[in-house]
Amino acid sequence: MNGNRTYGVRVESAKYGVGFGSALAIAISYANNHSILWAIIHGILGWLYVIYVALFG
Repeated sequence: MNGNRTYGVRVESAKYGVGFGSALAIAISYANNHSILWAIIHGILGWLYVIYVALFG
């Protein structure tokens, strides 16, 4: 097998995972706080905020 192909798939999946985490964090933040500023900040944090809400929210 070609090692480069496997590496390319891993990079693509990581890229989509970060995008989905940010979108999910923005949606959760806006639903909880009704603030665009907090939604932007939580979108930057991404999965960290999603995990925080899951554990403590």
